[in-house]
Amino acid sequence: MEQIVTNDRVRRSLILVIEDVEETRYGIERLLTVSGYQISTARDEQEAIQRASLDHPDLILISLGLDAESILLVARRMREHAGLGKEVPVVIFCVTSLGEGDEVAAGDNVYMTRPDNFDQLRALLSRLLRKLPRAD
Repeated sequence: MEQIVTNDRVRRSLILVIEDVEETRYGIERLLTVSGYQISTARDEQEAIQRASLDHPDLILISLGLDAESILLVARRMREHAGLGKEVPVVIFCVTSLGEGDEVAAGDNVYMTRPDNFDQLRALLSRLLRKLPRAD
């Protein structure tokens, strides 16, 4: 479980999950919650912008039924409209143009992945969240 220290308090990292299929969104939410993360969810770009503006997530996980280029545009617009900086990692999950198990850095702290299993995704999220600046 990744934790962020703020003013002598510890809180679990917050991941915003953007998934347009309700059953899949629920499954990802359950798996990440069991892994110790706080989760906020959205079903589309507009809802994601609202959630990100309110919740200020530590990481954004996007799984939408769009091609990779369209999802990259969603990520950029969302950061811009929600006022999020490039320090918030964005993981685009299950990109069909990638081979299973592949992970690609798309620039600006954006990553595309098609993990073989949940453990591989969890390892990527953990690695990216450890890179976040922490208060001492």
